[in-house]
Amino acid sequence: MTPRPRLLITGASGFLGWNLAQAAQADWTVLGTYYRHPVKIPSVELHRLDCTEPGAIARCLNQFQPDAVIHTAALSQPNACAQNLALSYQLNVNVPLDWALGCAERQIPLVWTSTEAVFDGLNPPYTEDSPPCPVNIYGEHKAQAEQLILAQAPNTAICRMPLMFGDAIPPAQSFVQPFLRSLRAGQSIQLFTDEYRMPISATTAAHGLLLALRQGVKGLLHLSGSERISRYDFGCQMAQVWSLPEDLLQGCRQADVPMAAQRPRDLQLSNARAIALGYQPQIVREELMALRDRL
Repeated sequence: MTPRPRLLITGASGFLGWNLAQAAQADWTVLGTYYRHPVKIPSVELHRLDCTEPGAIARCLNQFQPDAVIHTAALSQPNACAQNLALSYQLNVNVPLDWALGCAERQIPLVWTSTEAVFDGLNPPYTEDSPPCPVNIYGEHKAQAEQLILAQAPNTAICRMPLMFGDAIPPAQSFVQPFLRSLRAGQSIQLFTDEYRMPISATTAAHGLLLALRQGVKGLLHLSGSERISRYDFGCQMAQVWSLPEDLLQGCRQADVPMAAQRPRDLQLSNARAIALGYQPQIVREELMALRDRL
């Protein structure tokens, strides 16, 4: 019997990595890395890895000899990036480039998760050919990493990810879990009426990343959702699906809430290229109902 190929997932203790590690088991023997938060994922071999340590990525690739790598680990909170510039650059620029160069040298397929935040939200919809124009440090560093990887390791699949939600374990929860706790406790929530995203569940995101790997994608790919929706309208749909009081939701504008990092207003991404490959994002309500049935 031919052994199954080995997939290495970085950031397996994070929200996306945790979901991806489970979805990938249908076709792969999965290995995962974590840094601070060890987790247990059935049938997944997990190892601690500090990607910032000199030589650590090369040693990891040499030790485990994966057939493919999906790099999801990052500092992904825009406010945290704005407050920790050096750490953000290290984790969001240097480390992805090191993975790309290491995989390219060994001819290992690599899928790396970038972000919709490489755009300013002023001229949607954005295609893969739209020039990056970030408005915060997180988006700026991701855009710099994209440029370096495209120039030095062009066979890398760079998947720009949208707002994601879904199943999670502590400490890597999505925003759904605290949102539900607040509503169930009778606490009001402020949500932006003027910020638009194209959200997907982590399950859909995982299948999109595995599709990019399976199809041998090179360069940029948008794995966005199927509908453009405001944060406030997303919250209303969540409340409806879980039969929780919508009157606890308070609409507000971005300008009403002081934040360390500026946020783009409208990150509508064209996902036509991904759909042509077989990507199948669902509407938000269907994704929420499937999540409700699992929680």
